[in-house]
Amino acid sequence: MLQAFLNLSRNKKRLISVLSDTVFLSFALWASFALRLEESTWLPSTDQLLVCGLTVGVSLVIFVKLGLYRAIIRYLSDKAFVTISIGVGGSALTLIALAYLLNVFVPRSVPIIYGALAFIFVSSTRMGIRMLVGRPRQRNKEPVAIVGAGETGIQLAEALRQGMQYQPMMFVTYRRANHDTLIHGLPVYGIKHIETGIRKHRAKRLLLALDPDTRLDRRQLLRDLESLSIPVQTVPSMSELVSGRARINDIRDLELEDLLGREPVSPDSALVASSLFEKSVMVTGAGGSIGSELCRQILRQRPARLILFEQTEYALYAIERELRSINAIEDLGVELHAALGSVIHRRRCEAIMRAFGVHTVYHAAAYKHVPLVEHNIIEGVQNNTFGTWHVAEAAIETGVERFVLVSTDKAVRPTNVMGASKRLAELVLQGLAERQSDTRFTMVRFGNVLGSSGSVVPLFRDQIRDGGPVTVTHPDIIRYFMTIPEASQLVLQAGSMGQGGEVFVLDMGEPVKIVDLARKMIHLMGLSEKTEETPDGDIEVRFTGLRPGEKLYEELLIGDDPQGTSHPRIMMAREASMPWVDVESLLKKLSLASQNFDCARIAELIREAPTGYAPNGEVADLVWCHSALPEVKPEGDVRRLGA
Repeated sequence: MLQAFLNLSRNKKRLISVLSDTVFLSFALWASFALRLEESTWLPSTDQLLVCGLTVGVSLVIFVKLGLYRAIIRYLSDKAFVTISIGVGGSALTLIALAYLLNVFVPRSVPIIYGALAFIFVSSTRMGIRMLVGRPRQRNKEPVAIVGAGETGIQLAEALRQGMQYQPMMFVTYRRANHDTLIHGLPVYGIKHIETGIRKHRAKRLLLALDPDTRLDRRQLLRDLESLSIPVQTVPSMSELVSGRARINDIRDLELEDLLGREPVSPDSALVASSLFEKSVMVTGAGGSIGSELCRQILRQRPARLILFEQTEYALYAIERELRSINAIEDLGVELHAALGSVIHRRRCEAIMRAFGVHTVYHAAAYKHVPLVEHNIIEGVQNNTFGTWHVAEAAIETGVERFVLVSTDKAVRPTNVMGASKRLAELVLQGLAERQSDTRFTMVRFGNVLGSSGSVVPLFRDQIRDGGPVTVTHPDIIRYFMTIPEASQLVLQAGSMGQGGEVFVLDMGEPVKIVDLARKMIHLMGLSEKTEETPDGDIEVRFTGLRPGEKLYEELLIGDDPQGTSHPRIMMAREASMPWVDVESLLKKLSLASQNFDCARIAELIREAPTGYAPNGEVADLVWCHSALPEVKPEGDVRRLGA
């Protein structure tokens, strides 16, 4: 019967609601007189019947004007009950006014009794229907617990109640004052009693909904949640909500920044703004993970123009479209220019810089995937080392004021060509800084960035969802991590601080053991690790061995005596350098070896330079290795086979 009512057209539902309210109001009037006069068989006089009829009619008009019949019952909110209260109050006043105007006997307590009964009848029926309609939907939703009883958690609970997937059952809080209370009808449990609450309410998932200003040890929180056997997810950040990129109920898996619980680097906004405001800025590799974030942050500093330089057509198209949207929405008024090209083409770079009067270059274009560069040595050196040299020479030729290189921790005592090619790029800029003083060259090193192409977290997540195994190269391998916005902010900060030839590094805190990260992800996704001791576990962690050029420990400094800077989290390394004459000679030898496709000679030259290059294996270039194989001759006469 209820389903039949729900399937009716909107007009028919409204008609039924009007008729039912007519019955409820009429019965409330009769009951009010009967209770007041203590006569269960009370019958109204003609005048009283007229007053009651007019009261019901006027009340229905009031309900219509207030929009009560436009509300969809299953989505009734608190505002609907305020509307009912106003409507019933108006109905009671109508009864008093009509009795006075028509001089009809109506006891003074009857309107009060009538108002109370009418509110109960009109509101309770709607509430009852809403509960009956919602019960099947709630039954089919997955019960969840919300960690965080602040504004974010409350907003999430309300959004989930209206949704079709999750049903909030409880809140979890660190605040002792909120423990053992009710918020919006949901019980609140302290973190120490979370297991009890989960068992009692049969929660299948934990959703992190912490307010941005919440002060707590996030690492400790995740350690507390890791021991539970249910998945842990989170809601979008406040910046994503404010910008409209996400909604409060867009549940997502934990990212590495959530897992690490690191505090972000706080920038010196005034210093950064002074070096970018109303300047002409060029970003190479603008479509990459670091380059694109640099562009976003530079754009909001309102440069006069921003030149996006990228060799991948789609990446350039995507970042240009995004930046144009931000530029228009925030009314920044920045000139945007998208230029296709490669950093190894010096004349192309020079032409762009001269055409747009570039003041500052952020050089983020690079090949950075260690095994791929190890298998493509010449291309890695050409792009990372010679590309940096060509862009830098173009900057000097066109009078660029600042040139900032995005470097890597893998450039420190490198065991792979990628890191060695980046260290060579640093040596090139150090040599150029010594050769001239018009263009200030600055280098910035940082560790692995979260969410970049090739990041380990998406890989582990996909492997866990596929049932494992999770592959880790070595049980002792460690890495430093930071977020892309952090890394980009550091680059901008260091670019503003640099005076010429410095290598800046970030105090990145404690390194992360990759196998511990993998196990943490398994546990926080509600699964258990499969080991010899626990053969019934869900996901196995399998060690595959170090890849070509990969090393166990990444470092951020070569010198052991770093200097502090004006920023508490930024240091300046003391690095060995080469005179420009020696750098130029090295580049000529590398160029000749590249033209001869002599990968062994390239490795030898890198090793002889002050790069600290110490490969942990033989040359692994794919083409080089296959060219060294004996030629395979086809069996029989090919011409005769094809005849």
